[in-house]
Amino acid sequence: MSSSTIYLVRHAESAHNVSKDFSLRDPGLTELGVTQASALQSTFPALSSVAVVLASPLTRTLETTIAGFGHILSSGDTKLVLDPDLQERSDLPCDTGSPPAALKTKFPALNFSGLKDDWYVKEGAYSADDTAVVARAKAVRQRLADIVQGLEKEETDKKDAVVITHGVFMKFLADDPAIDLPKAGWKAFTLGESAEGDAVLVPVE
Repeated sequence: MSSSTIYLVRHAESAHNVSKDFSLRDPGLTELGVTQASALQSTFPALSSVAVVLASPLTRTLETTIAGFGHILSSGDTKLVLDPDLQERSDLPCDTGSPPAALKTKFPALNFSGLKDDWYVKEGAYSADDTAVVARAKAVRQRLADIVQGLEKEETDKKDAVVITHGVFMKFLADDPAIDLPKAGWKAFTLGESAEGDAVLVPVE
């Protein structure tokens, strides 16, 4: 069991959450959503110990990241990783991201150089079928294990990670069909290992 804590964070309220118009392409946060995300600056319990923030590159997760965690990211002590494996499960327009060029226009302060041009295309590894989603959830958990292992070797008080993602994908990532966080809600986990040697998320009770 790792000594680091992994915080899964659900994005704040998005336009399609209210309108139920799932044909909206990569919608952003509502005014309430911005308020919810901004509240994380004062309500999130462990900001000073966060070494890395991993975020889905969809607009609503990026806006949640900036509003809730932008102040620690701008300090230079906390790293931001844009991880396409964290995108939402479905291939509906609302769950389909934007090309890096469009994201650069929306978010000029963020670095999208590590994002492939076709990251948002819902095919292959990013298709909406369970097999593909299970595989990328497993890949994210292993990535987190590698990150945490590196952090725990460093002489630093910053050993925790924040993962900003989506409601349905989170069920696969946590391997918990019942997890249903509120908008801008979070849950703490540590990293463990399955009998097969795979990284697993263990809830902090």
